[in-house]
Amino acid sequence: MKDQNIHSSDWEKQIHKTTVWLGIWTFSWVLTVAITSFGPVMWGENTLINLPLILLNVGIGVGMIIANIRHIKIQDEMMQKVHLEAMGISLGVAVVGGIAYSMLDATNVIPFDAEISGLVGLIGLTYLITLLINVRRYK
Repeated sequence: MKDQNIHSSDWEKQIHKTTVWLGIWTFSWVLTVAITSFGPVMWGENTLINLPLILLNVGIGVGMIIANIRHIKIQDEMMQKVHLEAMGISLGVAVVGGIAYSMLDATNVIPFDAEISGLVGLIGLTYLITLLINVRRYK
């Protein structure tokens, strides 16, 4: 019994560690998105500044993806299933919704340009809502 508690404690520490790292990578990525998006207002369309920032954003994005993979791999089977389903639904909504959104813009059905930020918001909300529903359903 004692060994099982030690193992459980180690697992909980690992979950905490991967959660913290995922948070750090995600915050860093969002920060580089903001700097890359809003920075050119201050320094203009300067390729010598903007290109390295975009490359930094992509690099940190790759780090965030790796942190996410590590975080999911350490989860128990149920939580892996919950995340996998939420990711699958989010991917489907991104593809179907993104193409529909683009077609609405291309055919001038909507009076504004289809911006990627709208699609990113839709993906994030879909993932969050699906994750909450799945956690509740499987508990």
